[in-house]
Amino acid sequence: MVKVLSLGGSLIIPDNISYQFLEKFKKLIKKYAEKEKIIIVCGGGQTARKYINALEQAGISEKIQSYIGIRATRLNAWFLINFFKDSCNKTIPKSIKEVNHLVKKNNIVILGGLRYHEKNTSDGAAASLAKAYKTEFINMTNIKGLYNKHPKLKWAKFIPKITFSDFSKLMSKVRYKPGQHHVLDQNASDIIKKYKITTYIIGPDLKNLERVLENKKFTGTVIN
Repeated sequence: MVKVLSLGGSLIIPDNISYQFLEKFKKLIKKYAEKEKIIIVCGGGQTARKYINALEQAGISEKIQSYIGIRATRLNAWFLINFFKDSCNKTIPKSIKEVNHLVKKNNIVILGGLRYHEKNTSDGAAASLAKAYKTEFINMTNIKGLYNKHPKLKWAKFIPKITFSDFSKLMSKVRYKPGQHHVLDQNASDIIKKYKITTYIIGPDLKNLERVLENKKFTGTVIN
């Protein structure tokens, strides 16, 4: 059994490296990797957005912005690979074929974005991997789940469960931009809808992640 987890860059490095969080995260992942394989796709977070925003101001194309964003996700992945020490892969895969090769040898595989695709983020890469392995998709971010509006707005309503179609309608209202900070990108939304991939959106509470991994009741959003 393979689990696919998208780890938001906002949880890896919100401002500074989230050392305490990542220590606990590592311990939990290593525990579950004793009985199943786990693929972790790292987001770019603020690191990616700072570069992308500057390039946007300079009038640089979205394609170049995306390439820089991909490299930021891989920087976070390189960091996490070394943070996990000898418990995971030692090279960064750039395609699903390369991920397949590493999964055969490692119970934990860590990566950033895969090769460039238009209007795609690391979430799209994670959704593609969930499709390839015919498994569920866990998206871990810095908010507890999906809201109908920006979660900081006082009238924002939390959505604990939503259908693929309704989620797709919500995402169609979000304009894509490299480095976007949303629960999932549009490409990921299209993939999970087309292939009916049950998707969990959860916040940074690691006990909550453990509940998802154990198929127990959790706080967050399920898309199915």
